[in-house]
Amino acid sequence: MIGSRAGAAVATGPHTSAAVETDTAGASGCTTLLIADDDAVTRSGLRTLLSMQPGIVVVGEAVDGIEAVELAGQLRPDVVLMDVRMPRRNGIEATRQLLAGPADPPKVVVITTFENDDYVTAALSAGASGFVLKRLPVPKIAEAVRVVAAGEAILFPAALRLMATGRSNPDIAESCRVSLETVKTHVGNVLTKLGAQNRTHAVVIAYETGLVVPGVTG
Repeated sequence: MIGSRAGAAVATGPHTSAAVETDTAGASGCTTLLIADDDAVTRSGLRTLLSMQPGIVVVGEAVDGIEAVELAGQLRPDVVLMDVRMPRRNGIEATRQLLAGPADPPKVVVITTFENDDYVTAALSAGASGFVLKRLPVPKIAEAVRVVAAGEAILFPAALRLMATGRSNPDIAESCRVSLETVKTHVGNVLTKLGAQNRTHAVVIAYETGLVVPGVTG
């Protein structure tokens, strides 16, 4: 639910935002976001750029998976933008722990530099609602955050690439080791979100926006 956690108490510290900022987020119905990434430059850049996107308020930063779980419990963000490769506890394990916790956990969007199908599958198995690449334009990452905050899922790169080769939904489900219903849901979501008329149109848009790289099929 967008903004549902924005009024929660905020712990003070080097990786948190001021309480007044989260109160404003709750009042305006913005999506509150926690960023987890072990690289300080990446973390700072994502915070600065995503804070400039409409409807998003970054309420905190975590340097690894352990801190991500701890801060998510304190700050109660709507969404956690979770890096995969982090020290102490990686993003996949942190996602699994976070979503196995108390009721009404935040949504998780996994973000990584590496377009690795194993990461995608592991993230989805851990309960993540989406998977995006760091090389995507910031507005696209922001849109992914807003989409999952609204309760929807983001089509993962492996499925988009398989769509690009003309693979059927059952083939995609088998290759990605997810259920057929999951694939149907993701395909339906991507058609809607991309404003695509059909699967072919969706693939064209995916190539144009960089979601699928020409020549990379899996």
